[in-house]
Amino acid sequence: MTNVNQNVRVAVVQAASVIMDREASTEKAISLTLQAAEKGANIIVFPEAFIPAYPRGLTFGTSIGSRSPEGRQDWLRYWENSVPVPSETTDRLGEAAKKAGVYLVIGVIERDTEFSGGTVYCSVLFFGPDGSLLGKHRKLKPTASERLIWGEGDGSTLPVFETPYGKIGALICWENYMPLARTAMYAKGVQIYIAPTADSRELWQSTIRHIAAEGRCFVLSCNQYVTKDMYPTDLACYDELASSPHEMCPGGSAIVGPLGDYVKEPVYGKEDILIADLDLRHIAYSQFDFDVVGHYARPDVFQLIVNEEKRENVKWTKTEDGNEKI
Repeated sequence: MTNVNQNVRVAVVQAASVIMDREASTEKAISLTLQAAEKGANIIVFPEAFIPAYPRGLTFGTSIGSRSPEGRQDWLRYWENSVPVPSETTDRLGEAAKKAGVYLVIGVIERDTEFSGGTVYCSVLFFGPDGSLLGKHRKLKPTASERLIWGEGDGSTLPVFETPYGKIGALICWENYMPLARTAMYAKGVQIYIAPTADSRELWQSTIRHIAAEGRCFVLSCNQYVTKDMYPTDLACYDELASSPHEMCPGGSAIVGPLGDYVKEPVYGKEDILIADLDLRHIAYSQFDFDVVGHYARPDVFQLIVNEEKRENVKWTKTEDGNEKI
């Protein structure tokens, strides 16, 4: 796309899910999308796992070598509120993007609709201003206890999309610590690098500022603001939250420019919509002395191979008589 607007208004939505409730979380996302659009946003970003929840503090009744019936009940509830792609939920989100005339990027827990249906993924969905589902990114490696509940994505969902406001793409939370994944994004020319997260640590701020300076891109980091009283008390494993603090995730959403400086400093302690006007010319301005996949690269020494083939457990072929065989 050659006719790129040099100026774009972005919105980073720091808000909590309606925990374990797909329909209510979707309604909240639609309402907040329209609110951000009223502020003039062209691109609107939501946190990791916004629909139906990032289940912080829960282990679903697991310990090494065992699972509990109560944990299975909560898992089933989580699975039932996950998001098939496509589905009525994605249709509604697309309609909201179209009504608002925006690019909408939102974290969801995606239910497998291709194979057994029993796996969920931590994904980011991208919608265009025409309401279309442009594509998705599945988290490549769930972190620590996240591996109990989420499957792994593969290289077939590492998209970067051309828009009238530059190239957009996303990596989720701690997969941003994977330097080769970042390099793949830079090589695809990402200009607005979206980092939905559940990490509210001060160290995360160093991470997103480093990524912006390394990739010479704008970084939109989006987290939830969550308190313990937002959790439904009828969870079968609700007692797992007993030792959790009241403020379970204080936020820390921020917007960073391509030299690593804040465009919008991190916000803590509340739900909020961060609005910023970005000048894409600052990217070329910053690349004068450093372009990580351009004049600062050394392909004679270092090369990255990215496998973008879709990973499949079963491949079907045809016999001479037309019957399928494995």
